[in-house]
Amino acid sequence: MNDWQRKSPLEWETYVNKLVKVVAIEKHEYEGWVLTVDPVSASIILATFLENEEVSVSVVMGHAVQEVEILKEGDSVMKTRLSCIFAPEESKAYSPEELEKRKNDLKTWLERNHIPVAEQGESGRTLCVAGVLTIDPPYGPEQCSSSNEIILSRVQGLVQGYLEKQQ
Repeated sequence: MNDWQRKSPLEWETYVNKLVKVVAIEKHEYEGWVLTVDPVSASIILATFLENEEVSVSVVMGHAVQEVEILKEGDSVMKTRLSCIFAPEESKAYSPEELEKRKNDLKTWLERNHIPVAEQGESGRTLCVAGVLTIDPPYGPEQCSSSNEIILSRVQGLVQGYLEKQQ
């Protein structure tokens, strides 16, 4: 086990959203922005931005990592770019402000119709309806999720009707 693999998840987290140079076995070098570090294998997931807004994602296996050097701190613009890499295409059409407005409008509408709803998750982006259904961004019927199919169907119908009225 190498030094990189011995680090704790909290230590690995300090590398996220930073431009790094990774030296791996056999003198291979990789450079990119750290998206995340897998806590089980210690593998580093790097993103590199190419021309015309394309993104290359690569994985450096944890057992191969010999050294990680931070080259640059990520600013808020870079953090936003990195967080959007794996976002569904539908949510990319909305700015963070638009998503917040959609969430708040839907939440207000559900509450006005006496449907219990709360925000959940560390960033409060997910709406939780009656503790049995979640709605993720961009807050349409396709983003509803529940193990109870009757509730899922009914809330999807309500959300669809709400969105049709908004247009």
